[in-house]
Amino acid sequence: MAAPRTSIALLAFCAAFGAGLSEARNADQEARDTLPIVIDAGSSEGVIRDNTLVMHDVTISQGDLKIRANKASVVGGLNYQNSRWTISGDVRINAQGGSLKSDEAVVTFANNLITRAVITGAPAEFEQQREAGAEPARGRAKTIDYETVSGNVSLKDQAWLSDGCHEMRAEQLVYNIRSQSVQAQAVAGTAGIRITIQPQTPSGKPCAAPGKKP
Repeated sequence: MAAPRTSIALLAFCAAFGAGLSEARNADQEARDTLPIVIDAGSSEGVIRDNTLVMHDVTISQGDLKIRANKASVVGGLNYQNSRWTISGDVRINAQGGSLKSDEAVVTFANNLITRAVITGAPAEFEQQREAGAEPARGRAKTIDYETVSGNVSLKDQAWLSDGCHEMRAEQLVYNIRSQSVQAQAVAGTAGIRITIQPQTPSGKPCAAPGKKP
């Protein structure tokens, strides 16, 4: 039985998207749970009785993971065992060759590890550099959920992903920045998944007309 048209298109997209992606740099990805969490801030103030803290011009780093923002609000003190921090204002997250930017994010700490960052914006944006000469992988959505352990970047609500030539749109897309693979999920009542694959040029370049960022 012939494969559904959407499945064929998805396989073609993944093959095209994967062409030119750099190899995962496992040597640069030290186990973060053995590394310290370091915080640098321009200023801070807190309320002792509420155990709250607000930091300004803050950078939070652990190994190759770095989070920058204008403000970080912490409830429960500097607890890295089980806490969530709200950061806002020009939020930038860099890890594993990828970067995310948004208006606001909620960062989760568990067992002395930065485990998750859920970022929101209008929209939130993701980018990963690829090998020399290749266009970066780019994505955008209203919400992006980055899981640091698995490397999954889940783009939710008006999700869009492109390698500069080919693009995919859906209500939810999951891109793994380690394996550099993508999954698409349609949500009931939505327009489903749309994939645009540009043809190769006679010279063998990836596409004749690069996809444009919406």
